[in-house]
Amino acid sequence: MLLRPLASGLCVAALIASSLAFASELRMTPAVKAIQKAMPSVVNIHSEKPAEDSDSLLTGKDRKINGMGTGIIVDERGYIVTNHHVVSGVETLRATLSDGSVYTARVISYDKKHDLAIIKVDATKPLIVMPLGTSSDLMLGETVFAIGNAFGYENTATQGLVSALKRDVEVNEKQGYKNLIQTDASINPGNSGGPLINMDGDVIGINVAIRAGAQRIGFAIPMDDARRVIAELLSGERLAQTYHGTILTDVKKGEQRFVRVDGLKPNSPAEQSGLRVGDVITKVGAIPVVDATDFERACLGRPAGEKVEITLKRGDKSETMSMTLATLAGGRRNAEANQPVAQDQKDDVTQGKAFRMMGVRIVPVTEGERKLLSGNYRGGMKIAEVKAQSTAAQNGIRVGDVLVGLHVWETVTYDNINFVLDHQQLHTFNPLKFYILRGSETLYGHLQVAPPQTATKTK
Repeated sequence: MLLRPLASGLCVAALIASSLAFASELRMTPAVKAIQKAMPSVVNIHSEKPAEDSDSLLTGKDRKINGMGTGIIVDERGYIVTNHHVVSGVETLRATLSDGSVYTARVISYDKKHDLAIIKVDATKPLIVMPLGTSSDLMLGETVFAIGNAFGYENTATQGLVSALKRDVEVNEKQGYKNLIQTDASINPGNSGGPLINMDGDVIGINVAIRAGAQRIGFAIPMDDARRVIAELLSGERLAQTYHGTILTDVKKGEQRFVRVDGLKPNSPAEQSGLRVGDVITKVGAIPVVDATDFERACLGRPAGEKVEITLKRGDKSETMSMTLATLAGGRRNAEANQPVAQDQKDDVTQGKAFRMMGVRIVPVTEGERKLLSGNYRGGMKIAEVKAQSTAAQNGIRVGDVLVGLHVWETVTYDNINFVLDHQQLHTFNPLKFYILRGSETLYGHLQVAPPQTATKTK
């Protein structure tokens, strides 16, 4: 350990067997039944993306980083929901189902703001869809289970409680979340995009984040919030340039769930079909509908010009309407592509520079974290990742440390970091002295930073 004080001051994953058909009744607890119900719809995701360092410049070879995450089957034709950050910037995606079958996957639709994405596999058989529960009636202390690809250990299940509701969490300067479920069920790297399920085996949240440096503090996107985004991501407008013009709202009254027409776009197929605001849609064709996601799934894959039979309740009466899907003209286009489409995949220049030269990935501390810092500092940059075998790792810097100074300058913003790493006289004070906060202690050390790399163009 090369750090000096400046001033005083795995969990084991439960592996779920594929079949417990011969287990005793005593062992077949409600928890086992819930996990068994959900497991066939859980997908383990493995990815490969370009490394964000200078190795390719030094060796002439492209280095890849392996990633991992989890997904939930939301349509039997191979549509899977996961987190956007799981698939952002990837070059290849591999999806492993609970039965061990492996498929190549591709990103077809995403919502970066809400950190959700739809990927698709071309399955050779209908897949098992996970029942989408509701997060509207969650209770503090309610038992929940997180299932996912924890640290690459596929189909890992952990148990915990609903610890809190309506949490707002800032992960970094680019990503924040509102209204999250907090749980003490172990959520580890690789769990992102996987289900948080209740004792009924229904998904009530999508696991999304953990609190760095904390024990048993994880977060999930509430299912009722995710459901609205999933419906949008599966819509024909997104994927097939087809259009119906129905504005839908998911409704829950007691144990009853249904989808209600809350609006009709002017001159749309929905308006022309005779649908009215207030209608409750119960079927599209032969497919039962209880939410907007069901409605979009039922329309997905139907070409423009096809007539769709819609069964609805209007007051006390049941009626059937015929709606003809139209071609979307001049609307958004996010059609399915053969390869994942990445936007904003690279960290900003300073992020990449710090990772290449120091071996750390840094993010600004949140306002709440800043208030907890020692009064000697205006702020700092939190260490979100330490590259193995890097100069930072060799000098004792850890994830969760707060970098408050380099040489004689404070490090409150990316601009501060950039100023130091771009300094014309950097070579004169390299090894570079650094100051970090770890808990209530300020520590310091020296690290030999790598010189900036200048890329050369090749023809």
